[in-house]
Amino acid sequence: MTNVSLSKNELLALDHQALEANLTQISLQLKKHRHLLATAESCTGGMIAAACTDLSGASDWFDRGFVTYSNAAKTDMLGVPAALIEQDGAVSEAVARAMADGALTHSRAHVSLAVTGVAGPTGGSEAKPVGTVWFGWCVNGQTYTEMQHFAGDRAAIRAGTVRYAMQRLLGWLPA
Repeated sequence: MTNVSLSKNELLALDHQALEANLTQISLQLKKHRHLLATAESCTGGMIAAACTDLSGASDWFDRGFVTYSNAAKTDMLGVPAALIEQDGAVSEAVARAMADGALTHSRAHVSLAVTGVAGPTGGSEAKPVGTVWFGWCVNGQTYTEMQHFAGDRAAIRAGTVRYAMQRLLGWLPA
């Protein structure tokens, strides 16, 4: 038995291939149902929208992306109540849900996905350590939320967030 190690660049290429495969499937499902996607991103700063629009023909299924990095942007662009952010924090289930719902309200999309988290290396706390990310997906009028903890540096946390968001979105979409 031979033990083979992949380089960091080879691992990144595999990650990119898996993400591209998921995006291709997402695009096919959205087009099949004549649905559009909107994204609402905080910790990823538009990386999910960029991944979507890397695919040729994305305008057939991708409506828009909201980069709502600041709390004020979440309120101004998505209608997330400032009191909710104050009460639960920007990195919370309630805010992820409100972001996903707000992305639908403020777009022409039928499906949304939202992410808010602590990418680090600063900004974490005991309750919400670096790597904590809340996700929200709104599909067929139902909003789903999940929290994940990602390890690694800022780039790894953000990349993991993008991959996970798209993988789970594919699972929520109707066949």
